[in-house]
Amino acid sequence: MKAAVLGQVDALLDIEEENVDNPGPREVLIQTGASGVCHSDLHFVEGKYSITMPAILGHEAAGSVLKVGTQVTYVRPGDTVITCLSVFCGHCEFCLRGQPVLCTRTDVVRHRNEPPRLSQGDTPITQFAQLGSFAEQMLVHENALVKVRDDVPFDRLALIGCGATTGLGAALNTAKIEPGSTVAVLGCGGVGLNCIQGAALGGALRIIAVDTGETKLTMARDFGATDVVDASRGCSAKNTRPHGRWS
Repeated sequence: MKAAVLGQVDALLDIEEENVDNPGPREVLIQTGASGVCHSDLHFVEGKYSITMPAILGHEAAGSVLKVGTQVTYVRPGDTVITCLSVFCGHCEFCLRGQPVLCTRTDVVRHRNEPPRLSQGDTPITQFAQLGSFAEQMLVHENALVKVRDDVPFDRLALIGCGATTGLGAALNTAKIEPGSTVAVLGCGGVGLNCIQGAALGGALRIIAVDTGETKLTMARDFGATDVVDASRGCSAKNTRPHGRWS
């Protein structure tokens, strides 16, 4: 398969041919339909975060199931799926306590005595977040997938894998926004817009979006903001637009 590979810090990704192993017992081979590009990926390219190279970045994606391992029961070939950034084993101490974000992941990665999922000759290829969606195919653990309906375009579905769930989760699960709340969201990028959407779903009465870009503020209104603040003009009351109008 072809993949965009990070070979060194602060360099362009190289399009290369990589080898993909057959699915292990609980692994699934996915044909990548679309992948989002997250700023987190750029952090690795710039060397702000470390990763073993060569590596395939990308962690928000959607696609179709090609093959499944012998013990996979959740999906089957032809299913449409979204990848999950936080892969969990489902049975460690933290998973059983309802804290999958702290999962020790002992069963979702291949061990040192097993062949790598991806390789180029004798060189193993690192999959960012056990996914690596900047590739034609992804070989992942079945717990890294969410099965979804097949009538939504891949490029829409892919965004759910990171930006949408991060923003919605921050609003609904972390902040636990309640009906009637007043909420301010600083920054209206992909995550911020979904925080706004989450606040609206949570029943917030007033949602104040703050950004320096007019386009982003326009999108914020579409996602549910009741007021917008253009921070490039300073954060005074006169620069607040309730319900999309300058006050």
